[in-house]
Amino acid sequence: MSSGEAWPPPSEGDPGDANAGPPPGPPPTPAQPPPMYAPPPAPAPVPVGAPQWPRSGSGYPVDVGVAVPDRIARWRPIVQWILAFPLFIVAYVLGIVAEVCAIIGWFVALFTGRLPDGLGSLIAGYFRYYWRAVSYSWFLRDKYPPFGLAMGYQDPGGDAAWFDVQRPERLSRLAVLFRIILVIPQLIVLFFLGIVLYIAGIIAFFVVLFTARWPSGLKDFVIGVNRWYLRVDAWFYLLADAYPPFSLN
Repeated sequence: MSSGEAWPPPSEGDPGDANAGPPPGPPPTPAQPPPMYAPPPAPAPVPVGAPQWPRSGSGYPVDVGVAVPDRIARWRPIVQWILAFPLFIVAYVLGIVAEVCAIIGWFVALFTGRLPDGLGSLIAGYFRYYWRAVSYSWFLRDKYPPFGLAMGYQDPGGDAAWFDVQRPERLSRLAVLFRIILVIPQLIVLFFLGIVLYIAGIIAFFVVLFTARWPSGLKDFVIGVNRWYLRVDAWFYLLADAYPPFSLN
């Protein structure tokens, strides 16, 4: 063995060997081509307690309805309209306040094209309270409505009956000026519908009393007429700008 020879001889793959490369690894993964379309974004979560009502489908910004149970206790048609008296007493007082707010809002909207938020919120709260009382007196629901005033254009939920308003950006000042004239055709139609509604109420009283159920067609008619009334009232009180449709839906 010569003195210039290293001992022991470097083995294959020894890191001391300058000519040895890195240890073999897995083959590189080929680059994936970009997708032709971006995946759709995930739907936003629905807030807990957010109202999830079946809207009437008319597209009108004022929506009114009530979730009627499948069965109604037979005693309810007899007594619920009596139990609703305290609700209507409170609604009467609230109605006076809403009228004052509407008169003030009429002058403001006539010059600015807008109903102040505070006035609109209170007026919407009144109609919401009134509809809850009416739906209870019509034995369309079983739970007694709360006495508290749920203010705001959007119905906060938590009740079987809802009164929901999509607040308009602006009000037509010309329509505000002539509202008392434009509402006349609606009042004429509602006068005759009110007569039919009275007859339907008598029929519904006996049907629910003996069957413990609301017939589907009769229920839709009663709710539809009340919806029509409230839409016209809400429009007249400046909660909406679009003219109410001549429709029960």
